Amino acid sequence: MLRDLAEADWTRRAGLAALTAALGAENIRWVGGAVRDGLLGVPVHDVDCATTLLPEEVIAACKRAGLRTVPTGIDHGTVTVILKDGPVEVTTLRRDVATDGRRATIAFAQDWPEDAARRDFTINALYAHPETLKIDDWFGGLDDLREGRVRFIGDARQRIAEDHLRILRYYRFQTRFGAALDETAEDACAELAHTLKGLSRERIAAELLNLLALPDPHPTIARMRQRGVLGVILPEACPPQVALLAKVIAAEAAQGIAADPVRRLAALLPPSPEIAETVAARLRLSKAQRTRLVSAAERGASDGADPQALAYRLSLPLAIDRLLLTGHDARVLDGWTVPVFPLKGGAIVARGITAGPEVAKLLQKIEARWVAEGFPSNDRVNQMLAEELGTSAFKFD
Repeated sequence: MLRDLAEADWTRRAGLAALTAALGAENIRWVGGAVRDGLLGVPVHDVDCATTLLPEEVIAACKRAGLRTVPTGIDHGTVTVILKDGPVEVTTLRRDVATDGRRATIAFAQDWPEDAARRDFTINALYAHPETLKIDDWFGGLDDLREGRVRFIGDARQRIAEDHLRILRYYRFQTRFGAALDETAEDACAELAHTLKGLSRERIAAELLNLLALPDPHPTIARMRQRGVLGVILPEACPPQVALLAKVIAAEAAQGIAADPVRRLAALLPPSPEIAETVAARLRLSKAQRTRLVSAAERGASDGADPQALAYRLSLPLAIDRLLLTGHDARVLDGWTVPVFPLKGGAIVARGITAGPEVAKLLQKIEARWVAEGFPSNDRVNQMLAEELGTSAFKFD
């Protein structure tokens, strides 16, 4: 059962009422994810607005109403209006003039169904009146939402030809909302999977990570590999890695650890730092993401022998990745704070050791003992230092 859209909290935002007053209720409609998720009872953060007004008319009307605007996508008809309860993207109705699978040349339109027809899936083409909340649905999106079905608007192959990224978007939306597979969509995605090669690496990475961040993407990932789609964007993901993804997802759930898309991406790669580096470069991941991917690829069976020592050496997030990927229980680190080694070089120099390599070696030796003994108290570190220096007289605060 779908909820009454009036029950969605976002429909009562004061900022949206101000925007409606500024632009005119008959000139705008709430559209896309906010409408879809509101009907499903899913929390909504961002609200998008479609309008028959041209961008310059939107800007002028908002200025008269005292609402600040930012021309974030003015060439494509999008103006962001800054409201007290969050920004809203207001986009003039559009129709495609030409597409090449990566970008579209658009023209402004006045017809709501024409604007809806250029969207990807029926469940994303639901338009709600800003005051009555009456929903316009020209392509059966409400029925698809009730049935848990993700279906392209019109001809699936044509929609994919317009924007190749829709293949990955289909799998993400199907994972999130789908209960039954749409065979037409599945066949079209498989048939046109090779077109993904023409997309920017950043767009592919973003969609792949968004998919992997969902509660249980394993069945979808397995199907993508079986249908030849995954091999186009991540050929390194062989059956053992896909199986490992399922184990990691199950371990996250069992151990109460938040899902992490980079960790799950690491599960899809063989444990090879070189491969991890290659994939991180190909997908143009951030430095932090690359570091995690490479660290995960350096995992080994011995990682579970001393989880706290592992976390001290790597950091808590990297250690949790390693433990989950190697089949160990990461809950041993729950609530544990990585301690700070209490001994400093100055304390050793004060004991008469000349500053330089000898001090560094002594620090490393005592730190290794401290970690091996499970991070004992400062008194024990005092004792270790005294033992190394051949005296028990040294103390430090």
